[in-house]
Amino acid sequence: MEEYFRYGETELSHLRRQDERLAEVIDRVGMVKRRVIPDLFAALVHTIVGQQISTRAHETIWQRIQAAIGPVTPAVIDALPPETLRNLGLSLRKVGYIRSAARKIIDGEFDIDALRDLPDEEVCARLSALEGIGVWSAEMLMLHSLQRPDILSYGDLAVRRGLRMLHGHREIDRALFEKYRRRYSPCGSVACIYLWAVSSGAIAELKDHGLKRQPHGNPKKS
Repeated sequence: MEEYFRYGETELSHLRRQDERLAEVIDRVGMVKRRVIPDLFAALVHTIVGQQISTRAHETIWQRIQAAIGPVTPAVIDALPPETLRNLGLSLRKVGYIRSAARKIIDGEFDIDALRDLPDEEVCARLSALEGIGVWSAEMLMLHSLQRPDILSYGDLAVRRGLRMLHGHREIDRALFEKYRRRYSPCGSVACIYLWAVSSGAIAELKDHGLKRQPHGNPKKS
């Protein structure tokens, strides 16, 4: 049975008070279901599987893994020959990342259960120290598995695109992003969910007026 990020009227009321434009989005879009994987190790594997491939390919390979091996646990992963994961569609590098995380958990080098009781900054630091998990991936695990309530990732391009579309900005630099992060806190995760919806076209009239990039990657002069 699928599970979804838990939020309700408390979080929505806070965001409505903090941002009139986001309030309009919330009222027009309604509740947005965001799937979560409560088991953190399974979520970690799911995240690594999805790196640098399409959403469709990600879900296909993930379903293939679940069907082939059952529960995705450190012990199960550690016991599998690397070739088994390779044959399920994973690159050699991803197999290495997944097996490394499983072995560190089994050896006690990485206490994955302890993360649930740590503050966000420490959780992010510990997760992003794992092979194959950067800061953005760590933040996504904090939202999509641990269901931390105040995750708004500067490294997420869709979040920044959603902010541009919602507020008509041409660019979201770090200082401007922090302004919005403070405004939405402590409900940044729910804000993130709605900004993803905006970015994906949930409100048809909202357009992205971000800086267009020239072939060499330099912004055009205004």
